[in-house]
Amino acid sequence: MNYFKSTIISLITIIFVSSCETEDFNNSQSTIFSQSWNSGRSAKEPAFHVQQIDTNTIAIRQSLRTTLEAPFMYLVFGKKKALLIDTGVEGVNIRVEIDKQIENWLARTGQNSISLVVMHTHGHGDHVGGDTAFESRPDTVVIGHSLESVTNFFGFGNKPTQPISFNLGNRTVELLLTPGHHPSHIMVFDETTGILFSGDVIYPGRLYFQCGRIQEFTSSINRIASFANTHNIKWLLGGHIEMKKQAGITFSSGKISRTGEHLLELPVSIITEIKNGLNEMAGEPRVTQFNEFVLFPHPINPAGMSPPDWCNVDSKYE
Repeated sequence: MNYFKSTIISLITIIFVSSCETEDFNNSQSTIFSQSWNSGRSAKEPAFHVQQIDTNTIAIRQSLRTTLEAPFMYLVFGKKKALLIDTGVEGVNIRVEIDKQIENWLARTGQNSISLVVMHTHGHGDHVGGDTAFESRPDTVVIGHSLESVTNFFGFGNKPTQPISFNLGNRTVELLLTPGHHPSHIMVFDETTGILFSGDVIYPGRLYFQCGRIQEFTSSINRIASFANTHNIKWLLGGHIEMKKQAGITFSSGKISRTGEHLLELPVSIITEIKNGLNEMAGEPRVTQFNEFVLFPHPINPAGMSPPDWCNVDSKYE
């Protein structure tokens, strides 16, 4: 996402921080995680903060001290395979952390070994940066992050709008292609925990998509909404936290520490809120803030332009 962030985050911070109320919208304790996430407040903060969702599901955050993206990764264990969702930003060794978590799991369960499958919610650099560390790892498959690689590996075939099941051994996850933010974006639903790992399409932050891809992004949200109607989704866990506790306020860029972050988890009702927000645009994309996210359509090249109405500078969305 760095390809346009540096030009626009300062602008959006000025617009939204100055116009929002300071009401504390999200001050409840997490019902999933026992600790607040590390957010760069200590210079000695470890490169990764690990918390269990349950004994077979782990969330991992890369420190703000190593990258301003501070992405989240997830490790999901089945009986035969472990699924790693995203590998973060390059420059720190995510493999060491993942190997440690796998060793701990094997010791806890009494198993001798387990295969590892490395996948990505999408192909932006803050989600694939640690891939090379796994390329030589035994009993490991690293899935490419192009649309072709994703569809071929998981077998979407000629039904890209349909969910696909992936068996980890006594635990099955369902995969949904959700393009718009990125052509190969994919979400992972885990029925065991009721969690939808939603990547960069849904998270407490700026939901980026190119102005000219509003229909594609909207179609993906509609697909998720339909999926939610027939599946027991309890929470959505995305790729980042960019919102503050205060309603509608995002963190500014360039800071290596934060205080007062929004919770990582979002309720399933957020899908309807996003769907309604997109419908209100009526095909005319505009940067729009909500309590727990910002719909953030952007031109391909935003240089010299300013939100919120920059998509409508001309009809080509360029």
